[in-house]
Amino acid sequence: MPFGEQPAYLRVADDLRSKILGGILPPHTRLPSQARIRRDYGVSDTVALEARKVLMAEGFVEGRSGSGTYVRERPEPRSISRSGYRPSYGPTPFRQEQADEGCKGTWESVSTQESASPAIANRLRIQPDDRVMCTRYLFRTEGEPMMLSISWEPLAITGRTPVMLPEEGPLGGRGVVDRMAAIDIVVDNVVEEVSSRPGLAAETAELGGVPGHAVLVVSRTFYASDRPVETADLVIPADRFKVVYHLPVR
Repeated sequence: MPFGEQPAYLRVADDLRSKILGGILPPHTRLPSQARIRRDYGVSDTVALEARKVLMAEGFVEGRSGSGTYVRERPEPRSISRSGYRPSYGPTPFRQEQADEGCKGTWESVSTQESASPAIANRLRIQPDDRVMCTRYLFRTEGEPMMLSISWEPLAITGRTPVMLPEEGPLGGRGVVDRMAAIDIVVDNVVEEVSSRPGLAAETAELGGVPGHAVLVVSRTFYASDRPVETADLVIPADRFKVVYHLPVR
């Protein structure tokens, strides 16, 4: 195939995608059948099937059992704000961001003591199987699932202290910086790495998405000087939300 020339199934997918984006095939409209695509575009069954697979993989259409394939609703992604500045002794970033955006946010959490996996031990600079407090969150905005978060804190730091449980005790629900300050640990820097990958079935089941669709992963680690005191993975459905950073200029 000459350079720059697309296979037939991609040309068909491009045309159908243009019709979806242009409103000719609006959300909840049934996608033309495989036979109709074959007839309208003069292609084989194989080409028609592959074109439909492309649109499904891209998230433009979805299959409905016993009914057919339909155009998915694709709302404009909403912002999840991340900030390099927070007032001292304030709420967690999620609580502050919800207040800033005027949204109604809720969350569920559960904390359990676990042994650190090799990957988490490496991030926290502890030994594999050292004990950590693992806290799992499901965040919602106006009732819609928006983000999963799993955090790990070394129990060598927080164990047997009033801040051992992130959502309980006198500082329950406060941010990592405030909780650590209560046990005389000064958190002075944070590193965030943003990546993307296909969503796992368990994640997308909680977030209301489709397994395999892209998620954003923000891997965050708080440090007291060069000592990690907490690390977390935030998982965000990429088709519904975008991450926006507000950083101070120094």
